[in-house]
Amino acid sequence: MRLLFILLFLSSHLVAEEAVNYTVKSVTIWSDGTRMAGDLYLPNDLKPDEKRATILFCAGTGGVKKGNGGLYGRRFAKEGFIVLAFDYRGWGESDCKLMMTEPMPKPDDKGEITVKARPIRWQMDFADQTHDIRCAISFLSGEPNVDPARIGLFGTSYGGGLVTWVAANDPRVKCVVSQVPGLGGGRPPAALKHAADLAIKQARGETEPVPVETGKLGGKMAAYAQMRANPAKGIGYNAIEAASKITAPMLITVAEKEDLMSNDENGKKVFELVQKAGTECEYHVLPGLGHYGVYKGPGFDEASRLAVDWFKKYLGS
Repeated sequence: MRLLFILLFLSSHLVAEEAVNYTVKSVTIWSDGTRMAGDLYLPNDLKPDEKRATILFCAGTGGVKKGNGGLYGRRFAKEGFIVLAFDYRGWGESDCKLMMTEPMPKPDDKGEITVKARPIRWQMDFADQTHDIRCAISFLSGEPNVDPARIGLFGTSYGGGLVTWVAANDPRVKCVVSQVPGLGGGRPPAALKHAADLAIKQARGETEPVPVETGKLGGKMAAYAQMRANPAKGIGYNAIEAASKITAPMLITVAEKEDLMSNDENGKKVFELVQKAGTECEYHVLPGLGHYGVYKGPGFDEASRLAVDWFKKYLGS
């Protein structure tokens, strides 16, 4: 019993010691009229008028700010960075877009309407989520302790593809880390045709305008039962092609035993394009890891160390 008490005391002491390193503040970020929920990690040694380097965490498939966002948010905050982890529109704690189930009525004298609508949640939507990331950058740029000239992106898995596209198209990104990235590499012509055909059917009301009953993920991704894919929203989105426009220093980390995608068709291809464009870029293979190994144990330690070193090099701390 005495040993148990000592262990519990030490455990609570360690948690308390960790907690003094940073404070977590709940924030609201607006994206195209929809509220997104965010957790802002603020190191406790921040001075009132100090401007600090900042990292924006962008989650992978089904990821939320309380999950891997918190895991990496805590890690980066301990190193002195301000960190923002947030939920994309329709994911986690964020509000979502609505699809009206009946024709829209005329607004009243206050410009308001009452409608019956269906919430649109858990969509994998490149167009919306790259916009969400850019709105999160805008939010950070207005924070009193954030140095808007030192904002970096960290994206993992599906988020690794999103941050690649954003880094190529938003000059406010000063450096980027793309971890075990899903970039859409190797899409065959049949997949592109399917997306175009689906877009026609959605626009004409010949199928669900937004996938709810349809769009379920298959194969190993079927574990994300709540998620829905909408290939039609990906027409014209190509993170790999966009990579040749990246001018911000970029780190790409991949798992040696990646089990969800081809490293050669994703991370390595982007690395080659960014290097060819003359931008500083490094490519690291994490030995012995599968896709999810970056979120636990030694794999997390090594992946987060590489990211921290990159951000310190190009953002300062």
